[in-house]
Amino acid sequence: MVKKTTHMTVKDVAEKAGVSPSTVSRVISNHPKISEETKEKVLKIMDELGYYPNAIARSLASKKTGTIGVILPNRSEDLLLNPFFPEALRGILKGAAAFGYDVLLSTSTEGKNEMEIVKTFIRSSKVDGIVLMSSSVGDESQAYLNNIDFPYSLIGSPYDHKERVNHVDNDNYMAAYELTTYLSMIGRKRIALIAGEIGQMVTMKRVEGYQKALMESNIPYDEHLLFTGKFDEETGYTYGAAILDMTPRPDAIIITDDLIAFGAVKVFQGAGVRIPEDMAIASFNNSILSRYSDIPLTSVEINSFELGYESVNLLVQSIDQGVRGNKVIIPYTIVKRQSTEGHDPLLPSPVS
Repeated sequence: MVKKTTHMTVKDVAEKAGVSPSTVSRVISNHPKISEETKEKVLKIMDELGYYPNAIARSLASKKTGTIGVILPNRSEDLLLNPFFPEALRGILKGAAAFGYDVLLSTSTEGKNEMEIVKTFIRSSKVDGIVLMSSSVGDESQAYLNNIDFPYSLIGSPYDHKERVNHVDNDNYMAAYELTTYLSMIGRKRIALIAGEIGQMVTMKRVEGYQKALMESNIPYDEHLLFTGKFDEETGYTYGAAILDMTPRPDAIIITDDLIAFGAVKVFQGAGVRIPEDMAIASFNNSILSRYSDIPLTSVEINSFELGYESVNLLVQSIDQGVRGNKVIIPYTIVKRQSTEGHDPLLPSPVS
C-alpha cells in the first residue's frame, strides 16, 4: 500500500535505495545510462515512501505544466476505429483548449498496462491531471490516484469511492431499461443483449437496466440471451453467427455499441433475416454507423462529445480548486430508426 506523505525528499529516496541523490534524479528523468535494475529499485522505493516529483513541480513558480494526460483503455482492439473514442477525444481537446491546456495522449499501450502509464505521467511531472476514459470493477488506476490524491477525472462511473472521484457519465441503467421497455412495447418477447466487456461499469449498468425492464415487462430473463465481449465489429460477427444458430431465435436484440451492431447486422442480412420484421435491432452511441447503415439503426445518443468536454471541466476543478467527488450526468436520447420502426412510408422504398 502506498503511503502518501508530504515530507519525503530525493535524499530520503536515495538513502533508502542505497544510491546517490543524483541517481534518483536521473531515474526520474528516465536517463538512458541508468540500468533497469537500479531504475526498478528506485521506483519501488518512491512508491513505498509516497514520493512524487510532481509535488516538486507544483512548488515551483510556474505551478503547472499546462498539460493534461488522457489515457485510452488498454484493450486489444483498435479503439480509434470505434466512433465513441474519436468523438469523446474531440470533446476533450475542445475542453482543454477552452481552459488553456495541452493534451498528452497515451496511445501506445502495447506491453504497458494503464497503471504503468499513470505512474509514468506522474513521476516524470508531465501532466497536472489525468482523464481516464473507462472504468472497471477493482480499477487499479483509480485506487492509486485516490491514494496519492492526484487530480483526475473519469468518463464513466467509479465502482467505489464515488465521493472521491470526479466523473461524468450517462445514466446507463435507465438507457438500457428504457430501450428494453420500448422493444417490449412494440411486441417483442424474446429480447437478447449483446454487451461489452463484463468487467466494465458501463456494461454492468446496462445489463442491470435490461434485466429490470424484462422483469417489469413480464418477460423471463434467459441467461443464454446475454452475450458479452469486446467493443468491436468482430464481436458482432461472432455473436451474430451464434444467434443465427439459436432455436428459437430472438425477435429483438439490444447491442451496446454501434460498431458491434454493424458486424451483427451484416451477418443477419447475409442470412436473409429481415430487420425489423424478423428481428428488431437497437444499439448505443448514435454514431455515423447507425445513421448510414444499409438499415438505419435505432440507437441511443449518449453525447460522446459532451462526455469528453465535461471530463476536462471536472479535471480543471480538481486541479485548480481541489474539488473531489463531483458527478455530472449527460442526458441521453433514443433515436428511433428503421431497424425497430420499419420502413417509413414517406421515404422511397429501399433498393432490393
